[in-house]
Amino acid sequence: MEPRLDFFGNPFAGKILKHINSAARAASESGVPTATQELVKIRASQINGCGFCTDMHTKDATAAGETQQRLNLVATWREATVFTEAERAALELSEQGTRIADAAGGVTDEAWAGAAKYYDEDQLVALLSLVAIINAYNRINVINQQPAGGYRPGQFG
Repeated sequence: MEPRLDFFGNPFAGKILKHINSAARAASESGVPTATQELVKIRASQINGCGFCTDMHTKDATAAGETQQRLNLVATWREATVFTEAERAALELSEQGTRIADAAGGVTDEAWAGAAKYYDEDQLVALLSLVAIINAYNRINVINQQPAGGYRPGQFG
């Protein structure tokens, strides 16, 4: 599989990615645990069928110390016993935020209240932003048919 264009080598795309990356960096500095951030990104990427982002974030999570068992179970987190209640709340928010078009009401009040139980206002802003940002990355990569498998942890700094 070849990408439709060299998005990472295109100077104009670089300008766009610079701004998206800046937003992602700000959201990542929120105090939400790194493991939770990666789980949120992985789950949204799985839902959106973004192989590139799924590859990237599972490798980054592994490099940050995440276990293979938990990574294997992200897609079935509701049935898995290896996630904390706070992580479950973040994963629910990620799923509902990613599936906005599938649900007339978007994110339910219950999902929001579940997340608000474990995360303060700044962390909720970060989680909501991370979901939006990873969905943007997913769309860029899926539309461009960016192949998965070659990412190296920390490759993009």
